[in-house]
Amino acid sequence: MGRNSRVKAKGKIVRRLGLNIYGNPKYDRLLEKRPTPPGMHTRRRGRPSEYGLQLVEKQKLRFAYGMTERQFRTLFAKAKHMTGIAGDNMLILLERRLDNVVYRMGMAATRAQARQVVRHGHIHLNGHKATSPSQLISVDDKIAPRAKESSKNMIKEALESGKSDVPGWLAVDEKAAEGLMIRMPEIEEIPVLADVQLIVEFYSK
Repeated sequence: MGRNSRVKAKGKIVRRLGLNIYGNPKYDRLLEKRPTPPGMHTRRRGRPSEYGLQLVEKQKLRFAYGMTERQFRTLFAKAKHMTGIAGDNMLILLERRLDNVVYRMGMAATRAQARQVVRHGHIHLNGHKATSPSQLISVDDKIAPRAKESSKNMIKEALESGKSDVPGWLAVDEKAAEGLMIRMPEIEEIPVLADVQLIVEFYSK
């Protein structure tokens, strides 16, 4: 699939869900211009079923974090067996993914870009190359670009031109192009992208 095809496919997903799950400003503009779901609009849409509502919420979160259905289901199973509230556990696990942490630190403009940065070997975790976007980050884990100059420059450029709203559970040194997870994320700090309770109900059937 070419780049234009991927962009169009993502655009359809954004319109179908009614939410810019990818974080790219161009999809905000798309929703302003074309707020209705793709497809025929002449027929009146019926009220979605309970299953349909749950499915939409699940898809919002799954697509936002760029996961396959199998990955998402596995992560939920892990969250469900942890102490505490399953939905909160799931969100915290999602936030702790390496690709998401790279994105949250401002080392990439979007999660999709962060996944590419990780997969291409540009990131070191605690001094060792990390290429798995789904790897979970823990307190005191240090993220930095690999020693290669091209990696350092890419991360520094992203930090200089990107967002500055790094969440409080992360610390970033823009000059050194390094980041540290200083504590676990709290549920109140995680942006609301979907109704998590509906997702819990979806997987609890």
